Amino acid sequence: MARLVKKQKTLQVEEDSFLPNTRKIAELAAEKKARDIKAFDVRELTLVADSFIYCTATSEPQLKAIYNSVLDGMKKIGVRPLRSEGGFGDGWVLMDYGTVIFHIFREKAREFYDLDGLWGDAPEIALDLE
Repeated sequence: MARLVKKQKTLQVEEDSFLPNTRKIAELAAEKKARDIKAFDVRELTLVADSFIYCTATSEPQLKAIYNSVLDGMKKIGVRPLRSEGGFGDGWVLMDYGTVIFHIFREKAREFYDLDGLWGDAPEIALDLE
């Protein structure tokens, strides 16, 4: 039987090392007019990642633009996704950056999957987007 092991917390620097990438991804999405951008600290709820970011795109071309903006912007700072899932025509794309998982949804897909509700117990990360 598998056993769940809680992550050890050591240094404050290590704990918060995911925050710069979380904020950068949110900024890149905001540059492409992504709507309702939210980020959650999920360290206490899952071992999969430290933060989840969600945003909404109003069209397929905008979804592609947000995806490409994040992909290119993160590559410029030397961070590449481990993998991507979903599809532009499906209304949902996930970009897995290891400690940060970024979801881009079309409105109906975001309502359907309701990740905001599923991870609603997680503390929201202040993004301070203009």
